[in-house]
Amino acid sequence: MHYVGVDLAWGERNPTGLAVLDADARLLHVSTVRTDAEIGEALETFTAEECLVGIDAPIVVTNATGSRPAEQALSKDFRRFEAGTHPSNTGKPEFAEGRTRARRVCRLLGLDPDPRSGRARRAIEVYPHAASVVLFDLERTLKYKAKPGRDLDLLRRELLTLMGHVETIVAVDAAWQALRRQVEAATRKSQLRVVEDQVDAVVCAYVAWFADHRPEQTATYGDLATGYIVTPALPTSSGAVPAPRRTDDPVARAVQAYADDQPALVEAGRAWVELVTEVLDEAGINYLTVTGRTKSVTSFAEKATRLDEAGQPLYPDPLRDITDVLGVRVVTYVHSDVTAVADLLAAQADVLDDRDMGQATASEGRFGYASRHLLLGAPDELREARPELHGRDAQVQLRTVLQHAWAEFEHEARYKGRVPAEHARDLDRRFTLAAGLLELADQEFSAIRERLRSRPDAGTDPGEQDAPGEGLPRPEPEDPRLDPRELAAYLAGQFHDAGWSRSDHYAWIAGLLLEVGITSLDELGGVLRDPRLTGLNEAMGYRFPPGAVRRLDDALLGAYRDGYVGLQGNVHRRDLLAARLAQMDEARADRPAD
Repeated sequence: MHYVGVDLAWGERNPTGLAVLDADARLLHVSTVRTDAEIGEALETFTAEECLVGIDAPIVVTNATGSRPAEQALSKDFRRFEAGTHPSNTGKPEFAEGRTRARRVCRLLGLDPDPRSGRARRAIEVYPHAASVVLFDLERTLKYKAKPGRDLDLLRRELLTLMGHVETIVAVDAAWQALRRQVEAATRKSQLRVVEDQVDAVVCAYVAWFADHRPEQTATYGDLATGYIVTPALPTSSGAVPAPRRTDDPVARAVQAYADDQPALVEAGRAWVELVTEVLDEAGINYLTVTGRTKSVTSFAEKATRLDEAGQPLYPDPLRDITDVLGVRVVTYVHSDVTAVADLLAAQADVLDDRDMGQATASEGRFGYASRHLLLGAPDELREARPELHGRDAQVQLRTVLQHAWAEFEHEARYKGRVPAEHARDLDRRFTLAAGLLELADQEFSAIRERLRSRPDAGTDPGEQDAPGEGLPRPEPEDPRLDPRELAAYLAGQFHDAGWSRSDHYAWIAGLLLEVGITSLDELGGVLRDPRLTGLNEAMGYRFPPGAVRRLDDALLGAYRDGYVGLQGNVHRRDLLAARLAQMDEARADRPAD
């Protein structure tokens, strides 16, 4: 049995959302199409046999003006939730002479549109707004539809709230998770619209599932003769039995609360990623990636229901005990950078927990998963700057690129590969062997880094130092900035003991050099020979080797002072630069006179 949802556009130029659930309310399909033919093609497999299709569009319209009796009755019950319907009548072009697109789709798919039919393949008209009020116990409908006065942030927040609620009743799939990521990353309302239709279609499909599994808790407004709408029943409508609330047990209450909080959690997760990235960039750490994720409602619900060996809840208070709701992952190149990143983050945030999983594995005499896990909280000064972090702790995973490769491949193989039991021991042995080899490779990469960093005779001739700038794009001929590749090579000679910088930072610092009027390496050399900059790196007292770009950034700040802070290219970090300049002045004041 398939339960199909169709969020049907009134015309073939606009997108129609489609969704399919199985008998266990697991999401099998979600997509958007436009034409009737595309609807038929997409749903042919799912409607060929026993099915119930919920269509969000009028199937039967016979009244010449005003609203259908079904719409009037439903609006009377749901208007207080802002879930009243739009009027449908044959005076509108899309319903002229009672010809509706929904009825046409029913004929195309061979569905019986009678809500009281006992046939195997049938359709019903549904209304997601009313259904959401009952299913999710809403005080009002969610405002995720684009209308005047609703900005992108509001639409995103409301749509994420709806998606979180859906995840409490439907077992979603990878396609759904991709839709969630689209919403989180959307920069235009139109990007939300593409997802919105598909989310509505999933709600339509669930209403069909609900009507089939819980007919005593379902209300049908109207009839086949004048038009009808099927929806989960309000406690006071038509004498129907109230739909059961999912808040009767502690885990369900926690999952529902988590779903309600999902949009705010997404914002907090984004803020943590921005903060970690800002800290690393400001420190000049050379990292591969900084990424983040907010645990989905489905994932939270699965974790909240886990039991220990004694059959007791593993997380008695899920909202408090599950600490990896917000996750940030930093992937570095070598192991020493993991330590440097951990020290930097500890200086900016409260470290609530610090676990080196690689050390734990090694202490047991084994090779395997290696990653450092920090649980960070926001101190008072950070909460003042970023209020969205208040009460939002984040788990930060720190790994080298090789540790990350092992962890990702192992996860894919074990959790998605369905390894036969007879191969499990051999698989364990092979993963252990790979982990040992990668640990050796990590050690060799660290040795190579230290060897390169410790060369006091690293050439100052850009022609001899092309490796640091390798891979950087060539500037356009008319670009007045220093060539980032030549700049990288030059800095490798000037700051031979510096850490490596991110490739894109060389182009960025070249733009700042242009703002202060430096367009040649000779001009830059003149600035770096300023006696005031002697011993600057030592005076700053870094606990980690700052990258070459950070060393140059410090030098320019020390040379140009407030003028550098005020550059247009530094507008996003003026407070940070001002604080660093004050630190420089304090370090110079404490330095003994020659």
